[in-house]
Amino acid sequence: MDRIRNYNIAFTGLKNGKHDFIFDVKQEFFNLFEAEQEFDNAKLNVKVLLEKHSSFLDFKITVEGTVDLICDISNEIFKYPICSELKVLVKFGEVYDDSHEEIINIPEHEHEFNIAQLIFETTVLAIPMKKIAPTLTDKDLEILNQYAPKESKEVQQTEAKIDPRWSALDKLRKKN
Repeated sequence: MDRIRNYNIAFTGLKNGKHDFIFDVKQEFFNLFEAEQEFDNAKLNVKVLLEKHSSFLDFKITVEGTVDLICDISNEIFKYPICSELKVLVKFGEVYDDSHEEIINIPEHEHEFNIAQLIFETTVLAIPMKKIAPTLTDKDLEILNQYAPKESKEVQQTEAKIDPRWSALDKLRKKN
């Protein structure tokens, strides 16, 4: 059974320098988060390189593997390769603060750091907005474009007309 605490990295007993950690992440891990996911059947290998310093921790998290996606066009399930990396600096302070995307402050008395949320975010951000199965051909996409909504001529004509105020400002800019 996967638990969030399985992704705690205890750093207090470690010497200053580089340390490697490896996690095998399956779909059960993502089911722990109460967020809607656009993928299924995740099989990921997470490599964590921790470089410990006396006043901060430097994490490099590399996520590699595959997830199953559903094609937006054909509803076909296909495997999508994930290869993503995240670098995070963990500093010691008075309170926990993750408001900056690359720097996280944790209380000085902490002795471990949980990377579960970082793994989750790195994976979710690696999923493309458009999910198109590799089995779709260019001919399939051309047929789809044929039936796609077209811009009306009125919209095109409106875009072609330039507001005279902007053209006057453009003339002033070109003089200088």
